[in-house]
Amino acid sequence: MVNPEKLLIERLAPAFAQVAGTPVDPSIRRGRHADFQCDGALGLGRRLGRDAREVAADVLRLARLGDLCPTARVAGPGFIELDLDPARLGTLLADIAADPRLGVPRTDRPETVLVDYSGPNTAKEMHVGHLRSTIIGDAAVRILEWQGHTVLRRNHLGDWGTPFGMLIEHLLDIGEAEAAHESSVGDLTGFYQAARRAFDADEAFRERSRRRVVALQAGDPSTLRPWHVLVAASKAYFTTVYTRLGVRLTEDDFFGESHYNDRLPSVIEELSAAGLLRESEGAQCVFPEGFTNREGEPLPLIVRKSDGGFNYAATDLAAVRQRVREEGATRLLYVIGAPQREHLEMVFATARSMGWLPAPTRVEHVDFGYVLGDDGRILRTRAGASIKLVDLLDEAVARARAAIAGKNPDLDADTRAEVARAVGIGAVKYGDLSADRRKDYRFDYDRMLAFDGNTAPYLQYARVRSLSILRRAGIETPDPNVVPIVREPAERELALRLLALPEVIEEVGATLDFHRLTQYLFALATAFTTFFERCPVLRAEPGIRDSRLTLCDLTARTLALGLDLLGIEAPDRM
Repeated sequence: MVNPEKLLIERLAPAFAQVAGTPVDPSIRRGRHADFQCDGALGLGRRLGRDAREVAADVLRLARLGDLCPTARVAGPGFIELDLDPARLGTLLADIAADPRLGVPRTDRPETVLVDYSGPNTAKEMHVGHLRSTIIGDAAVRILEWQGHTVLRRNHLGDWGTPFGMLIEHLLDIGEAEAAHESSVGDLTGFYQAARRAFDADEAFRERSRRRVVALQAGDPSTLRPWHVLVAASKAYFTTVYTRLGVRLTEDDFFGESHYNDRLPSVIEELSAAGLLRESEGAQCVFPEGFTNREGEPLPLIVRKSDGGFNYAATDLAAVRQRVREEGATRLLYVIGAPQREHLEMVFATARSMGWLPAPTRVEHVDFGYVLGDDGRILRTRAGASIKLVDLLDEAVARARAAIAGKNPDLDADTRAEVARAVGIGAVKYGDLSADRRKDYRFDYDRMLAFDGNTAPYLQYARVRSLSILRRAGIETPDPNVVPIVREPAERELALRLLALPEVIEEVGATLDFHRLTQYLFALATAFTTFFERCPVLRAEPGIRDSRLTLCDLTARTLALGLDLLGIEAPDRM
């Protein structure tokens, strides 16, 4: 075990239990006047009707802390202040330095976790509205895989339904070859808009489109062929965007709405057999308990429309059932915007009523807010249109290229281009993940690309600075036998930050609050900057020099791992 906080809990919990006569949470956190502060005596004192300082003193007498915290003391109204032994800090650092996982253990309870994220629509270009689901979902995949879970990536594409009658008719009108060209990467919007114009202007086209939807749902081969052309072109485009963005989604992870078509009739049959289906205005609906409209009337979840077509709620129910029954998922994560909360809760409630989510299976809505512009409204172009995702990324990379050229003009053109890509894309991702995902955030290139403050470039540059020290020392990796010497306050703060990584990863894997990881990485980079300024490395005496080189190496590795878990590259030079 390399986590100091858990070590302290392990030592203090038995002493608290002995004083209380029952288990007590020691309540340990980082302290302002010591390495750690234990608050457990305050609550226990109130419970026992005793002075908290006396309780704290009893705990200290009983706890085995000598080899871990030789200077533990009672302070204030009953806090226990704990400073770790410098030698023990050194051995803990040596332990994580020797561990490729930097002290982060694999979970002892691995699960099959399914992550549903991104979800663009076929024949439409990805825009800024797809940014958060894609970035947050990818970070979830990376964290959970690192912890040792089996992770199933699912990109629930909108590839079925009414609009495809219109799109297929337009494709047939202009010919498959021309359609393939029009719907190629970067021109999906133009193809969709042309089909929409024809639909709005021509009654005959509208009627053909309606008939084509019926033929598509019936599996007509002559309709499925052009539908496949549209889907293939869209998948190729999506893959290009995902590669550019640096997320792990591939075509193997694309499961469109069409994937569940043959399962929809049995969903209706099972709902009917369970007595959950009711007719409402000609449609077949489920009325999950606890959901009402503004008038207080039961709210319907429409699974089959009055015209006999299946609604998307039926597809969502089929997906839940399939993901648990056939794929064995025990934790299902839906990375979908907050406005879909009620719909998802109704789907989940229905699935639970049907027994499709048996214990210990659990399903979670990983919700998130909007991306806002400078005016505090949803980010759009000046003309009011959605911003294409590729245009947003291009702008970030272009701005990063200019910043890198000014900061390090000696980089060759190829290296500058690679660094600009890593910095630009990383800045966009970090700007998203550093905000509490449940809240809206303002998209600001200048803030995201700044080389100071809580930004990706600041963290990337801190890592580059640590690597440059190693290069100037003429080594790639420090001596593995070195046990760091922690004497100076800046060394101590950096050591404590480095040792906190396992706890942070555990918390983020459970909560999917990625801003907790960004806060940790920023605090680590800030601690390293202070260490860099106050603790000479290359000019230090030999033993101290080796120790500080190990701290530089550990910082570089920890920043690289943390950024990678967020889907952000860490260049070696900037």
